[in-house]
Amino acid sequence: MPSNWFLPRRTVLRGAGAAVGLPLLDVMTASSQAADTAKSTRRLAYLYIPNGVADGAWHPEETAADGTIRKLNRWMAPLATHTKNITVFQNMWTPRGNGHIAGTATWLTGGGFDGNRLDAGGMSVDQIAAKHLGGQTLLPSLELSVRGEGIFTSSLPRNTLSWVDSTTPAPRDIEPRAVFDRMFRAGQSSVANRSVIDLVLEDARGLKRRASDADQKKIDEYLDSIRAIERRIEFAEKQRSRAGATPGLQEALVRPEPGIPEDHGAYMQTMMEMIVLAFWADATRVCTFMMDHGQSNRYFNFVDGVKGTWHALSHWKDISGRTEDDDGKTSWSSRDEKREMYNRVTEWHTAQVAYLLSRLTEIKESGRPLLDASMIVYGSSLSDGHEHSAENLPLLLAGGAAAEIRSGRVRGSRRRSSMSDLHLALLQRLGVPVERFAESDSALTLT
Repeated sequence: MPSNWFLPRRTVLRGAGAAVGLPLLDVMTASSQAADTAKSTRRLAYLYIPNGVADGAWHPEETAADGTIRKLNRWMAPLATHTKNITVFQNMWTPRGNGHIAGTATWLTGGGFDGNRLDAGGMSVDQIAAKHLGGQTLLPSLELSVRGEGIFTSSLPRNTLSWVDSTTPAPRDIEPRAVFDRMFRAGQSSVANRSVIDLVLEDARGLKRRASDADQKKIDEYLDSIRAIERRIEFAEKQRSRAGATPGLQEALVRPEPGIPEDHGAYMQTMMEMIVLAFWADATRVCTFMMDHGQSNRYFNFVDGVKGTWHALSHWKDISGRTEDDDGKTSWSSRDEKREMYNRVTEWHTAQVAYLLSRLTEIKESGRPLLDASMIVYGSSLSDGHEHSAENLPLLLAGGAAAEIRSGRVRGSRRRSSMSDLHLALLQRLGVPVERFAESDSALTLT
């Protein structure tokens, strides 16, 4: 490789109808200026779950006097390997947002929502970040969501985290292929059915001939990941097509009980992979992901030992099966049984987040895990779902070591703090020149 050869960070591989961003390569940090750019590249993602968690299900089982987490509880156990990379918050709240509607719509705005008109109170934190960073990447931001299930799928405030302004929601992507194409397809093409990798392969070979052995390995690993996602999407599409064309097969492919029509776990992991690829390729540095819509009625019967919808389970003190939150079919023998099921759904979602963190840990950028350069917020706009409380929200922050975030501990005191303080702190760590967010002018201390 020529010693004076330098590759710009935004270099892409091109082919007929495709453009693939590249991960950070050694050749991109060949100058001190490029190295400084790589060091300052930080990402931000918010992962949202509705319906809260049962009281106590978010608290570590053991902590030291200084707040260091020694052991997570059983429902947070999927994150055990990442304990040193997470911060669990206590006594954080959203002072002007509550319930399934207002809480969801204002989780990232810090504004108020009275239900009489569509107004989230301001631009959401992710869109403020995207406005500042968007010119540096292919996409200013990604707004992801799973496909909704239940009677509230048409409710706009329950289905919106990201707001361009107080009355304009940012469109969400729910189809993995649509997200994939936004990042890697260069518009419509007569070769749209060919693999992205096949389309850019010639350009990739040319680049690899000039790259170091280490960079060649990085390129191969990155392209292999893209191809794996393509195959996963194609398999899911073939299964849906096959099921639709074969009498009886649709019923055979899913559980006969009420539930989702496809493998929800595979769907969730594919969407997590979209975040990984987006951050790895520097396609965007800002992302939100609604892991379900506010007040989700999704059945989680595919989780062992669980029956009923998520929203019904969140009201774990009602066990008759005859309240307005229930489906009229499912009942429970005791509060303990129902709360256990509610906690199992929490555990399942935490396992999906653990998958994302593991993937970001595996990928190295400038010799460090990509997770170090990523700030991942995970949580809900409700605490205990039965109480509909907006106090002591289940919230955690993962990663951010490159932004000098000190992790592996519980943060918070008896005094309540606003989630807006956290939003402000993360914006500042992204380099956004702001001194105030919503009602907060005091950034949360994370060092």
